Amino acid sequence: MKKIFLGILSLTFVLTSCSSDDGGDTIPTTANLLLNINGLEDLGAGYNYEGWLLVDGITISTGLFTVNGAGELSSSSFEMDVEILDAATKFILTIEPNPDPDPDPSNKRLIAGDFSGDSATVSTSTAPAVGDFSEAAGNFFLRTPTDEMSGEGNNGNDQYGVWFGQPAMPPSATLVLPDLPEGWIYEGWVIGDSGPLSTGTFSSIDQMDDNAGLPTSFSGTENSGPPIPGEDFFNNAPVGETFPLDVRGRTIVITVEPVPDNSPGPFTLKPLAGMAGNETAPMFHDFALNLSSFPTGTVTR
Repeated sequence: MKKIFLGILSLTFVLTSCSSDDGGDTIPTTANLLLNINGLEDLGAGYNYEGWLLVDGITISTGLFTVNGAGELSSSSFEMDVEILDAATKFILTIEPNPDPDPDPSNKRLIAGDFSGDSATVSTSTAPAVGDFSEAAGNFFLRTPTDEMSGEGNNGNDQYGVWFGQPAMPPSATLVLPDLPEGWIYEGWVIGDSGPLSTGTFSSIDQMDDNAGLPTSFSGTENSGPPIPGEDFFNNAPVGETFPLDVRGRTIVITVEPVPDNSPGPFTLKPLAGMAGNETAPMFHDFALNLSSFPTGTVTR
C-alpha cells in the first residue's frame, strides 16, 4: 500500500512540473476575448448575437450575448482556449435565432474584423460581413405613378408617393448600393407622424420592390408603377396617422434588414437618409450617407 501511495505522489509531481514554467508559475491555458462594440441594437427575445473566431478556415464560437435598449452587451468577456485565440485570424459577429438548432454560423454576418496583433477592428465592410457602404448614394422623388400609368393622368396628388431614383421617362434607378449577401435585404421607409412606415423590401435598384402587385389605396396596383422601388398611397394607416400620407417634409430612409427580420421596425443599419422637400416630380431629392448608424468597435484577445 505504501508503494502505491508513493507512486501516485510521484506521478502528481511530474504532471505538476510539466504544467509549470522555469519560474514555477502555472502556464495559463485560457484567456479572455474582450468585446468593445458600439451601435448594436436589442434584437428581442427571438434572436441572439454570437461571436466567432476564424481558425484555419474553421469558425469557432466565442459565445452568445444579447443587447439591451441602451446598447449594453449582456456579456463582453468570453473565456477561450489560448491556442485558439492565438491562432485566430478573424472575428465575426452573427445574428442567430433563439433557440438555435444549427451549431454553425448563420448567414446573417453583421460585422467582422481581421486580427492585427492582439486586436481586431470590426465593421460591416470586412468580409464576410454584410457589406461596404462607404460609397452609398442616390436620389428619390415624390410622385404617384400608379394612377398616372393606369390612364387617370396626373391628379395633382404626387405628394402621396415616394420612389427611389430620378423621375425621367421612364424613371431611372440612381441608388448606389452594394449587392447584399444572402441573409440581408434593403427596405425603404418614410417617417410618419406615428413612426416609420415601410415602402417595401428590395434586392435590386432597377426592379419593383416586394410590395409590387399589392393594391394601392387609390386605384390600380403597384404593378402599374415604375421599375424601381417605391410606394404610392400608403395602406393600413396606424393610429396617429392620417392617410393618404403627405410625404413632403418627411425623412426618407433606406435600411439593411436581416432575413428573416427581427422586428417590424427599421434595423440599425441605415446607410441612406434624406429629407423630402415640398417639390414633387420632376424635381428630385438627394440621399445623404448615414454611416453613423453602423456598429463599430474592437475585439481584443
